[in-house]
Amino acid sequence: MAASIPYPSSALKDQALALLHPAFIGTVAQELGLTWRDTPLALPNLVALFARQVLGGNLSMPELARRAGSRFTLEAYCTARMKLPIPLLHALLRKLGDLGQAYLGQRPQMRWKGHRLWHMDGPGISMPDTPELQACFGQSGNQKPGCGFPVAHVLCLFDVAGGLLGDCIIAPLRTHDLADASKLHPGLGRGDVLVADRACESYTHVALLQAAGLHGIFPAHQQRRIDFRCKRRKRARYPRQGARRPTGGRRTARRRRPIYDREVVRSCGRRDHIVRWRKPTNQPRWMTPEAFDALPHTIEVRELRRRVGFADGRQREITLVTTLTDERRYPAEELIAVLQARWAVETNLRHLKTTMKMNVLRSQTVAGVQKELWMYMIVYNAVRLVMLAAAAQQRVAVHRISFADALYWVRHGDLNRPLPALQIVPHRPDRLEPRVRKRNDDHYGLMTQPRAQMRKALLRKGVRR
Repeated sequence: MAASIPYPSSALKDQALALLHPAFIGTVAQELGLTWRDTPLALPNLVALFARQVLGGNLSMPELARRAGSRFTLEAYCTARMKLPIPLLHALLRKLGDLGQAYLGQRPQMRWKGHRLWHMDGPGISMPDTPELQACFGQSGNQKPGCGFPVAHVLCLFDVAGGLLGDCIIAPLRTHDLADASKLHPGLGRGDVLVADRACESYTHVALLQAAGLHGIFPAHQQRRIDFRCKRRKRARYPRQGARRPTGGRRTARRRRPIYDREVVRSCGRRDHIVRWRKPTNQPRWMTPEAFDALPHTIEVRELRRRVGFADGRQREITLVTTLTDERRYPAEELIAVLQARWAVETNLRHLKTTMKMNVLRSQTVAGVQKELWMYMIVYNAVRLVMLAAAAQQRVAVHRISFADALYWVRHGDLNRPLPALQIVPHRPDRLEPRVRKRNDDHYGLMTQPRAQMRKALLRKGVRR
């Protein structure tokens, strides 16, 4: 399959790595109208050093300076990073995304029924405990003030075919996914399919997707009661206190006529139907009144339920909601398979947070945190493009290429030589592993008081170190 690709894999690898070279970075900066002086920490050299720092696993400043030949001081590097323009990082990420989409566009077999699939999820990223970051992002409510770390909510959008990161939204910790989900819609193309968790299964989000010409596949929300036995789901509304009672009839009939919040349009098979949702009366807090009023009064979606069996004998019942209403073109079993494959987004986030060590950032300002996150995404996409080139060269699926091995080659390999054969991950369907730790080396307790108070308590006890 990979041999028929007209786009050479070596060219993809070279162009992806060229985006991290100072010469190309300078070209992109000039397109944005940026200027700089010819110094060791000039803008192109600074971005290349920043990428090298992230590529090495978020190297410390002294180690980065030693690897660069100590041509600058640590203070000068920190000052230059504070002045780094964020639009330049956005432009580099777009260049990598356009390069990946141009490559994937020549492989129509990687699309699902002619659609591009996208996964969306919002992980949390920890950072140093500074007053500025605490005020901007906040910390978990389970931690006392002074005992926790600020956490950012980063809503990410991944392309399923290549694992590329399309875009992201950086927000405070207590931000619902729906508050920023619609901001990622402009980055999608008409006809694309968004696959997300049940938090995105709401009337407002589905209506916004349909208005933008997009589709969605979501697990049914736990509070949505879906019954395939009756034709309509009733939602009885009781009259307001002091409302006028209905005249006529028996005195016991004091309720208004039930209002239907959804009705079945037609059946698509057993436990599979198309329903018409009615617009809710409550406006979401993240939505403006004008945008809420512009939503249609009704939308049609498809609800289906299937029981899925696994190789080890386990069974699970899955109920999903989708805007793909053609049951002939989109069978229920294939929709269930697409939803089950959403676990790939957790693997992509693990590569970012664990393999690349993005789980704990080092910047101590809001602007520094944003730049650090954007640089992580740039390096991640560059490694992903190398994986695409290796998959085409070795004639395997891109998710079978080891991300850690590709990262190691970009970090330590000779980038001017041809791409070697990267490690192939074994195919392990329906893998089940317990989420436990076998090694426990840290026997200290958690911090329950601010450090200053605990230090004073130790001094009162006469503890000296």
